[in-house]
Amino acid sequence: MNDSIDNVVDAADEPLENKRAGRRRTLGYLSAAALGALAAGLPNSVTAQTKTVLRIGYQKYGTLVILKGRGSLEKRLATEGVEVKWTEFSAGPALLEGLNVGSIDFGTTGEAPPIFAQAAGADLVYVGNEPPSPLSEAILVPHNSPLKTVADLKGKKVAFNRGSNVHYLLVKALEKAGLAYSDIQTLFLAPADARAAFERGSLDAWVIWDPFQAAAEVQLKARVLTDGSGLVANHQFFLASRSYAQRNPKIVAILLDELDQVDQWSSKNLKEVAGILAAQTGLDRPTVELATKRLAYGVRAVTPSVIADQQRIADAFHQLKLIPKKISVKDAVLPLAS
Repeated sequence: MNDSIDNVVDAADEPLENKRAGRRRTLGYLSAAALGALAAGLPNSVTAQTKTVLRIGYQKYGTLVILKGRGSLEKRLATEGVEVKWTEFSAGPALLEGLNVGSIDFGTTGEAPPIFAQAAGADLVYVGNEPPSPLSEAILVPHNSPLKTVADLKGKKVAFNRGSNVHYLLVKALEKAGLAYSDIQTLFLAPADARAAFERGSLDAWVIWDPFQAAAEVQLKARVLTDGSGLVANHQFFLASRSYAQRNPKIVAILLDELDQVDQWSSKNLKEVAGILAAQTGLDRPTVELATKRLAYGVRAVTPSVIADQQRIADAFHQLKLIPKKISVKDAVLPLAS
């Protein structure tokens, strides 16, 4: 990335349960919206321009990990002559850095990373999202901490991964508690480093997402000061480089359809999902089971209301001078086919 995300950052939908029965398949309802643009003016088949390798970036947890563990995508794309390669990233900002420099074609992050990436000039597009999952991120404190409310964080050391989805959770939690962002001491730490500092007692609070959140709760008996309930939606977004999405509409559609199928299966097979995630991540079963219960399942089209939510986050970050310029989130959505 010409201007890296690190340099840029100084600093609800209807419940899924109500929509599972009789849902249309992804290629039906996503192609009309998120995917309609991808196929506009392009052949609906793999062409000579299509890459023979689909490079997917994933994090330590979530639907992409389940899809990787099941191996169904590789089988389906093999019939199209496409090989799948997987690359793990520690967090969303690093994943989108990889997307921007061309080391991956597709990946998933929370709400904040695409905003920081777009502000840094990344040419990415939103191609789908999962339902809100506000319980899957939280502000944690040690089990014996005297802190009882978010207001107690004033003047305290709070660690989080810069530019990640929890960045916005912290902003909204402080706002609700009547604190300014400048009222706390912010420490920008990757999850592994933050976990180590949290264990040493070097932090007053840690803002983190699953499965790291669940691991801290299970293994360290960390206490939730607040989660995202009533504060943030915490959507997970599926993103692609604009050039890849435009050149390969069929491959993106197949990938989203496989994600939707694995989500539908996962929502009814939580024990099997926990087993897959434990095997793929190396996390203990109690941690994975706790995190799995908080996952939101179901791939959806990126609707205008979701983009409006993203725009509100982007505007808040710009107002706080966390991104250097005002951005239009809808510029990262391909126009619908006419």
